[in-house]
Amino acid sequence: MDEQKKIPVNPSRRKFLKNASLAVGGAVIGGGIVNNLLGVKAAAADNKSADKVKPKDLETESRFLVKNGLVITLEKSDPDFMNADILVENGKITAIKPNMDISGVQVIDASGMIVMPGLVDTHRHVWEALVRGIGTDWSIGTYLNTIYFQELGGKLRPEDSYIADLLGALEALNAGVTTMLDWSAINTPEHADALIQGLQESGIRGVFAHGTPITNILTYWSPDSTYMHPWDARRIKQQYFSSDDQLLTMALAIRGPEFVSIDVTRQDIMFARELGVIASMHVGVGIAGVQKKPVLQLRDANLLGPDLNFVHATTLTDEELKLIGESGGSLSSTPEVESQMGHGWTAVGRYIAQGYRPSLGVDVVVSTGPDMFSQMKFALQVTRAIENAKILESGKDVGKLSLSARDALEFATIEGARALHLDHKIGTLAPGKQADMIFVRSTDLNLTPVNNPIGLVTLCANPSNIDSVFVAGKAMKRNGQLLNVDLDRVRRLANASTEYVLSKFGPTPQF
Repeated sequence: MDEQKKIPVNPSRRKFLKNASLAVGGAVIGGGIVNNLLGVKAAAADNKSADKVKPKDLETESRFLVKNGLVITLEKSDPDFMNADILVENGKITAIKPNMDISGVQVIDASGMIVMPGLVDTHRHVWEALVRGIGTDWSIGTYLNTIYFQELGGKLRPEDSYIADLLGALEALNAGVTTMLDWSAINTPEHADALIQGLQESGIRGVFAHGTPITNILTYWSPDSTYMHPWDARRIKQQYFSSDDQLLTMALAIRGPEFVSIDVTRQDIMFARELGVIASMHVGVGIAGVQKKPVLQLRDANLLGPDLNFVHATTLTDEELKLIGESGGSLSSTPEVESQMGHGWTAVGRYIAQGYRPSLGVDVVVSTGPDMFSQMKFALQVTRAIENAKILESGKDVGKLSLSARDALEFATIEGARALHLDHKIGTLAPGKQADMIFVRSTDLNLTPVNNPIGLVTLCANPSNIDSVFVAGKAMKRNGQLLNVDLDRVRRLANASTEYVLSKFGPTPQF
């Protein structure tokens, strides 16, 4: 594989839509609506370094002690919660125990706070923060038609990609997400550089999943495509991700056998293995998953392995779900978007029935909010509803629920870390792990009184309750405010880029 394989193809759009069983629709509305609605006059976009706000407290402190918090470690050997202090040194947790008294160390008073691991999102198209909310009434067909086949995602300039990922990463941090996989779309090498710059400036821990272009879309996203994954990914790996010991690491966002041939999929997976990175793909998306049986194709081609991440899986067979688990692969469920768009019922319960544990993701903020609290709630309650319906249909009343609040919290933390191969670093609070943690204000009215801490953070909390966010021991948010970022600049650049992208796209589905 010495150079990119680019054999011209001209598959018909009709043929692809037929294979993917997509319903396309939408009315039209002018591209300038966003700033009209916001009442904001967009300023010209620039790509200058962020104007730094002077830190208010200890986000640069290398050694500090968190005291008086109600701690949820999620370690199996620990109780569900405990009153404890946490000592952090050089970005790592070095001790968790009650009543530590250490001289000469900065102290953070966590009284009235639930201290817990940072949330982990294993599947998010981060750039879509730029077109937030336009798909709240979209099906999967309308979404794919607009973002991909009509190439809304192809209208972004590199500077638009930069601010899109900066905005998307900051909104994640603000909501208590300390780690996420960015399932990106790479139109040019310059776009890739800009996306990475946005993630780097945000300070989030992330996995940058290098994807394919959304320009000349059927060149890549078609059963007849012979194009392999863009080989600029090799430069990206060498330039930005030569070490795994950094906040940002790399994956490949590949198309998979539901969208391209098994031969092209094989080349993409082998490319990811050459680079030594996870390959993430969408599977089991609506009727296409039923027709294509993508995991059976991968099994027959001897391609399954622990370095594959499968997104959605809603219409996979139980056999395919079992194959994912047996191979050591991971499942990313995005239950809120799956429920809205017509992917199918979340696969969380069926995957657990096979003996394996899923992770969770937000997916797309064109149609939902940026927080993992909603995803925990959807995963838990939809799975319960499915199981409860089966019991009622059998003529019995529901007794014990099939899934617990702790299960859902683990899906959004340690299971996410495992899916991203980061569980040795994050996902629980334990000595030796990175200090990725969040403080949830238990004094807020929606969380008071604190009778069941795990139940509260899983089913009752929301982003407004997030007081503090730490990534590798660095404070990213304190006292309810993001630190060290000029939010007015972020808003100005985001509004300008959104105005530009929608004006270049022209008519958009009604929203």
